[in-house]
Amino acid sequence: MILQMPLKDHLQHSDLETDDVETDDQTSNMDDDMLTQSDLDENGDPKSPSSKKGKTGSSSRDGKGGTKPRRARTAFTYEQLVSLENKFKTTRYLSVCERLNLALSLSLTETQFVTIKCCVQDGPSARAPPIPPLDWAALDASGDVFEKCSLLTAALTQLGFYVLLLLGYLNQLLFPPNVATEKNREGYAPLYNPFDQFFSRYVYRRVGHCFNRPVCSMPHSEITLKERATEDYNWTFRWTGRTLRCVNLGSYNYLGYRAAAAGVAAAARQHGLARCSPRRELGDSPLLRQLEEELADFLGVEAAVVFGMGFATNSLVLPGLLAPGARTLVLSDRNNHASLILGLRLARVPVRVFRHNDARHLEQLARHARAENKWTNIVIVMEGVYSMEGSVAALRAAVALRRQLGLQLYLDEAHSVGATGARGRGATELCGVSVRDVDVLMGTFTKSFCSSGGYIAGSARLVRWVRAHGHAHPYAHGMAPPVAQQIRATLRELRQPTGQARVAALRDNTRYFRERLRAMGVVAYGHPQSPVVPMLVYSFSKMAACVERLTTRGVAVVGVGFPATPLNQARIRFCLSASHTRAQLDASLDAIEAVADELGLRYSRRPPPAAPAAPHTTAPLPAC
Repeated sequence: MILQMPLKDHLQHSDLETDDVETDDQTSNMDDDMLTQSDLDENGDPKSPSSKKGKTGSSSRDGKGGTKPRRARTAFTYEQLVSLENKFKTTRYLSVCERLNLALSLSLTETQFVTIKCCVQDGPSARAPPIPPLDWAALDASGDVFEKCSLLTAALTQLGFYVLLLLGYLNQLLFPPNVATEKNREGYAPLYNPFDQFFSRYVYRRVGHCFNRPVCSMPHSEITLKERATEDYNWTFRWTGRTLRCVNLGSYNYLGYRAAAAGVAAAARQHGLARCSPRRELGDSPLLRQLEEELADFLGVEAAVVFGMGFATNSLVLPGLLAPGARTLVLSDRNNHASLILGLRLARVPVRVFRHNDARHLEQLARHARAENKWTNIVIVMEGVYSMEGSVAALRAAVALRRQLGLQLYLDEAHSVGATGARGRGATELCGVSVRDVDVLMGTFTKSFCSSGGYIAGSARLVRWVRAHGHAHPYAHGMAPPVAQQIRATLRELRQPTGQARVAALRDNTRYFRERLRAMGVVAYGHPQSPVVPMLVYSFSKMAACVERLTTRGVAVVGVGFPATPLNQARIRFCLSASHTRAQLDASLDAIEAVADELGLRYSRRPPPAAPAAPHTTAPLPAC
């Protein structure tokens, strides 16, 4: 279970910042201060001194007929009481006697003990004390832009989609497709969902030529697409023998790497092309251990562990971190990636979903969960940069809630590490948050490192737990040695001026591209520094038409629609790279503007910005 520690590890005098230090004499006489159930009244409060036998109000017996003065009580501040209360709630439930004895051992005054007693009531009916609200004036400025569409646009989009469904049903009724059907299945569950079959045949198929397009070049700043044609409305395709050279605005290659780094071939010759075994058995190697040390140093954490697949990092690690019987509750962002959702399902823990990047809603759910007083761990699961919205996580607010309510934070930095922050350290650096305020850092190497795989980083204890209880380390094959060497070379370059030039070039390209889109009057979601730039076209048919026309004009993009997005929020997703030149961006933006005029995509009602400034002049990027 995630970061569960016993009471003795959480509750220490050093944590309470007091000057009271117990002597051996005081410790040896602790039993004189211990209370039993007979010392409590019917309300669970300590009885008055006069009602106790053998004890006085200000002294205790020393075993020789004399009396010994009690220890002096230490005055605690309000902040220290809140800290102590959070430590109580994040460990386990204490009985009344345990709380009284613990209060005596900590030298609490009567007023302070009453405060703590109210904070840690027994049973599900207990209520946590009121905690001051967060200062939202300092936390609300996230910078994300989510412009709402007009009611007319939403209505027309819904109507168009329903017309498309109606035509599909009529087509299925009048012209049954010559495809495989299920027969003799009486008494058995169907192999296919009827609506999924219908949607894939009569909605998705109509725009199938916009997806899964074959690529016959390396995906750098430009890309070569292999042209294909169809005569049966996308049921089948044939090659035309021609290729299309396009500006690549659809690949995850944020830092613009395109070739194998130095040492990759040598690593393959020395360590082999693959390990062909889990790391717990024969799949480990000195190369992987060196990579983990360098990665932990790059991220500024104690330790890290790497895996061969990014998707499996979430889906196989979360079940080992979140035990279903440990009274753990997960607060998950509504737009979290499918790998996170699958991991939470496999973990079989209760999940409550908060609105995307809505920190106020997250606070409501967290406070409600704390008031229930039945959860040992409450874990926030969120992403650094969201791949469909281009938004950056409300990380400062999440960290503030974590500190105030005793929560834990799991951050997926698949799209943010290497691509955001002044030095490419990810969303934590971009938001000005310390990595020590994030309990679990997750990321992948496919977006910025020209490689594959994923990692979990954090405390040394966390990494040991993941190795022992996670499913990826003992069952999945270890990372291939050439892949590990490629990641090591990228990490080293990011510490050098050439690597920092890539980060700066990506940041300038992102700013310039977003400002030009806003000047056009189109709706672009996301954070100003996010390299993922979704342009809203709303209609499913406009999404397909936009992809077709941009491809004809030499711009390769990705169209995204239902079910990957809400029904009326189809979009074109642009992915920027440090390798894009100013000429390539200008040519792409001119093509986008022409298509926006043709299809009527100027939906934005925001005032146009000032003329976008030119990107900073940077040195030419190296080939790798």
